[in-house]
Amino acid sequence: MSYLDTLDIALAQIRPPLSHVVRDGRAWTRDTIDPQECILLLGEEAQKEVLAMAEEIHTNSLPVLLRHPDEFEMPALRSVMTNAMTLLREGGGVAVIDRLPMDDFAKDVAVAIFWVLGHLTARPVAQKWDGTMLYDVTDTGAKYGYAVRGSYTSVELGFHTDNAFGLAPPDYVGLLCHHPAKEGGLSRFCSLYSVHNRMLEQYPQELSRLYEPVLWDRQAEHAKGAPKLARAPIFQWDGNRLSVRANANLNEKGYRLAGIEMPSDLRAALEALNGVISNEELWFELPIERGQMQFLNNVETAHYRSKFTDRDDAARKRHLVRTWHRDWGQRTYDG
Repeated sequence: MSYLDTLDIALAQIRPPLSHVVRDGRAWTRDTIDPQECILLLGEEAQKEVLAMAEEIHTNSLPVLLRHPDEFEMPALRSVMTNAMTLLREGGGVAVIDRLPMDDFAKDVAVAIFWVLGHLTARPVAQKWDGTMLYDVTDTGAKYGYAVRGSYTSVELGFHTDNAFGLAPPDYVGLLCHHPAKEGGLSRFCSLYSVHNRMLEQYPQELSRLYEPVLWDRQAEHAKGAPKLARAPIFQWDGNRLSVRANANLNEKGYRLAGIEMPSDLRAALEALNGVISNEELWFELPIERGQMQFLNNVETAHYRSKFTDRDDAARKRHLVRTWHRDWGQRTYDG
């Protein structure tokens, strides 16, 4: 494969890098954030609205993808989601809505409620080239490798952002937990502003390299005959907010797929990034429990999932439903 057989992403949008330390609430560390503040409880009025939504959805059938918040009277739930957006944009980058009463209605009703509330972060968009909008995160038994996403397996997933190789990564990611794992499957979260601060202070040369284009394996999520590789920087700064693509595993695969050796300066930069991002001073851990809805700022917060073991009962194996959200571009996978 030719090194030049790549899809250039956002290269025309490259601007001067962030050159100062960010000190606001987006740049948190383990010592400065309380994970419990990321959990938003549904009060009595919000719970009543959930049950009313469930009854409406059950009584008046409609495909889930056609459901929209405008169909429902839900001022309390809108208030909860407004608070969630404040956390996503100005706080820890993570908001957990606790929780839907999963035993009180059918699974498809819970998914519909999750779908409706997700609109209040941003517009839902496709998560696969085939147009999949609601994505099941569960161990399918497939072996992790080329064209097999880690979300279809039980393997440990290092710190990353979703769709780091894509033309239009989602700004926000939503998860609804049907069932957690028997053991493991814990999430960790890390502020990419804090990572950037550390890199700026300790590895400025390596950080500069991460503002330059790097190769990405596109994981076969593209049209037939399209380039299998993408080229885009890891860090971008628009003068106000960072936008980060993080998944070193896909960079390794990208250079391997291209048949060339990763440049030594890039390898050093990725090693520095991985060392910083995995420092326990910069992350907190939070399980996701049945009925909880977790929303994540996907371009300013990296996430990790530990390896997990499922229950023997197939009906109670780890199963989450995922949505992607962004308000720019088209709703298609490539935007």
